[in-house]
Amino acid sequence: MADEMTHAENRQARRNLWRKLLGVGTVLAVITAAATLLWYTLDRLKTVEERLGRSEERSQAVLRQMTEYSRELELALQRAREFRQRADESEALRTQAASRAERAQGEAEQARAESQAAREQTEQLRRRRDQELDRMQEALNRIAPTRRTPLGMVVEIASDSFRFDFDKSTLRPENRELLSRVAGVLLASSGYRLYVYGHTDDIGTDEYNQALSERRAHAVAEYLIEAGVPGDIVSTRGFGKSSPRVKAVTGNARERNRRVEIGIVDTIIKYQGVARERQP
Repeated sequence: MADEMTHAENRQARRNLWRKLLGVGTVLAVITAAATLLWYTLDRLKTVEERLGRSEERSQAVLRQMTEYSRELELALQRAREFRQRADESEALRTQAASRAERAQGEAEQARAESQAAREQTEQLRRRRDQELDRMQEALNRIAPTRRTPLGMVVEIASDSFRFDFDKSTLRPENRELLSRVAGVLLASSGYRLYVYGHTDDIGTDEYNQALSERRAHAVAEYLIEAGVPGDIVSTRGFGKSSPRVKAVTGNARERNRRVEIGIVDTIIKYQGVARERQP
């Protein structure tokens, strides 16, 4: 009986031991499972953390790129604004240049029209002056030999009806008559200036003949002024024996060289200041 009780107690103890062992195993299994789950979770967390770190790095890289792109975009916008401003300024300058060119073209056309009108007026005036000089030359040719020059004409007072005595500058009566007729033609005209040139023959010194030729020029000029020709348009000059009309030493040649020439210079078209007309 005692053995059976002992045997029963042992079995009960074994059962209790197994129960404890099962409990401990269960706890161990739970702990192992929990540990495994915790390790797995930690590993996943580490992986996630690593991924998050890489994502953060990528995010930072993307942010840096975006910041760089933003700066480049801002620079591009600034350049675009500058280009637009320059384009506007260029357009304004182009408009101004076009306006100036248009004004310049208008002014040039106006200047050409005015120049053409001035040329036409000048040409008309030149024709009128040529007609006036032709009329004067025709009238003077009836009195004394007259030839045209680039500036006007020259009247040669050296003919049978106009002579100076040897070594004299006094006007003869016939000289006065001829000069009166010349003065009449000059008084009927206008727009000219007179240059009276005196000449001598080859007898005597250069100095003496120079003074004599000047006296002869003055004598003719004074008579023309007395006849009504304005004194402020008359100038005189002596050439002595330096410009003979006939290069010979005969009496007739010397008589022809004792002469006076009257240069008539047009002051409307061709007069250019102090002129000098000489017999070539």
